Amino acid sequence: MKWPWRAKTRAEADGLASDADSIGKLIEERIEAEAKAAAAAERAGHQRMVERWGERVVDWQGWLSRSPVGVDLLHWWSDEAELTALVGEERYLERLGELLSRAEARDVAAMGLGCTRRVDRACRFAGVCSQDPAPGEKRASYRHGEVPGACSSFIDCHTKHQIDVTFADGDEHRSVLFFRDHPGKALLWVDGVRVGEGHWLDNGGFWEDDRYFTIRIGGPEDHPEQGLAPMGHQLHNIVSLLIHDAVRGTTRILVPEAGESWTDPVLDVDDGMGRVYPTREDRAAGATPDRVFPLDELLDELLDELLGEPLDEPLDEPEAG
Repeated sequence: MKWPWRAKTRAEADGLASDADSIGKLIEERIEAEAKAAAAAERAGHQRMVERWGERVVDWQGWLSRSPVGVDLLHWWSDEAELTALVGEERYLERLGELLSRAEARDVAAMGLGCTRRVDRACRFAGVCSQDPAPGEKRASYRHGEVPGACSSFIDCHTKHQIDVTFADGDEHRSVLFFRDHPGKALLWVDGVRVGEGHWLDNGGFWEDDRYFTIRIGGPEDHPEQGLAPMGHQLHNIVSLLIHDAVRGTTRILVPEAGESWTDPVLDVDDGMGRVYPTREDRAAGATPDRVFPLDELLDELLDELLGEPLDEPLDEPEAG
């Protein structure tokens, strides 16, 4: 005797198996289609990046995807013409200075400026330079790539802005200079603060002791040796020296007296004392400096002005802790 219900159960089982096979095929086809669509989208995205930013920037994609300011900087730099038309040249430069003052060295490298290794072209070693430095390792103030974290200084050799960005003290401090082809048009930021406004600035400055940013500025017109400087110099023959203390956020300007021939003045820092030599050659030769002064004396002067009376003794440094 045959049992109809068994035959029916087998048929149902066969049908279910057939349905399962069909569903499995549909799932496989859908997965395959989604993978193809994702690959196509990735190719299209890559093509858009290349068309918009250039092949070089694609190599920085990993870093830019997690940088707090890198994409904003790249966008602001790349769309200069459109943004200048929108907000004006003055605001464009202010915002560019703000972004560079917040950027990491890798952001500036991704932007495309020349670096310590090669000032006339963009970084070609994103595979190394975009990497994170070793954990707990303080970055050297002078870095020459290719090196994780990127180089320590960057130069713009190809635009009218003539940008110079230099990091110091493990990237705790940075200077951003737009020379703009004339010392009277130059703009300077140190740690995001405008410095040297109203003065003629040289085309580049120097960090001393990883704390003091120094730059030559226009000297006194009535100096007996004042006049035209040798060919290639941006300022007149006798110049003054601007010193910005990045730790205290204070600036002082030293002006040469009649007997001081400051054609290339340089600051030397030793044990809290500043020594100014008239030229770099004089410092290298161990000559007697023209000025010797405590570098913290400016704080005393500011407090004198604030309190309305001089301090009898220099202000001591606060004790640690």
